[in-house]
Amino acid sequence: MKTVWKMCVTVLCLTLITGAFAFAKEKWPEKIRIGLIPTEGGADIKVRFEPLMQHLEKELGVKVEAFSASDYAGIITAMTHKHIEFAYFGPKSYVEASARAGAEALALELDKDGAKGYQGILITGKKSGITTIEQATDKTKTFAFTDPNSTSGCLVPSVLFYRDLKTPPEALFKEVSFSGSHGASILAVKNNKVDVAATNDIDLNRMIEKGSASKDDFNIIWTSELIPGSPMAGRKDLPQDLKEAFTKALLSFNNNKEGLEKLQNGGYAPVTDANYDVVRYMNDLKAKLQEKKGN
Repeated sequence: MKTVWKMCVTVLCLTLITGAFAFAKEKWPEKIRIGLIPTEGGADIKVRFEPLMQHLEKELGVKVEAFSASDYAGIITAMTHKHIEFAYFGPKSYVEASARAGAEALALELDKDGAKGYQGILITGKKSGITTIEQATDKTKTFAFTDPNSTSGCLVPSVLFYRDLKTPPEALFKEVSFSGSHGASILAVKNNKVDVAATNDIDLNRMIEKGSASKDDFNIIWTSELIPGSPMAGRKDLPQDLKEAFTKALLSFNNNKEGLEKLQNGGYAPVTDANYDVVRYMNDLKAKLQEKKGN
């Protein structure tokens, strides 16, 4: 009799747990849309993230769709208007999205060697003869940022110019432009379209790995301090159990060696919003330095 009673209690508990989980999942969207900042162009980044999208769909049991845009601001805007649930941001674009779109950092991208960050770099063509910052900033060279919302492609080099060189970039170069993506900046230097460009070590290595460029094509004339890794983020208004399930699925992708090879990173690690306070500091510093120069 006691055995039967215990079995009944066990079944009842399992039923309640299953029912509660099913009720929670009813609040999940029928389709999860994930925005991807166009670090190397919208189409290319969707191909790179395809194994992860398939993994998330399998783990979450919900249709997953990747979405990119022509620029970083497009992904921030998409989350602001709730056209996407999750997004892959750069550190600066995440800070913007956390303020404007209620983005919440869930996991941090690791470099292939397991580092929880990356470094901004300034590159020139190997045959250009430009091997120092002084040679690059003699007012006769052309320079390319990537995107206004890029961390390594705009924010970090801007701090270098305004704080360390104490000069706005427009006064250091003959021409300053925005390429639109890290891949475009790297190819612009390789093909002698611009003399100097801002990018980062991870995206340069990715372009080299896929055969679009060679290490021998470039000089690295400046390297920044470590920048916190790019986050995967979700909207704060999403169900908490969905965000937890999404984060768990991301972390479990670390066991997929073939998928990580296609994704060209070292997997994911837990993160909090506070990891990006250093980026907020750089944002504030850049604004103050620009204002000071303008006065």
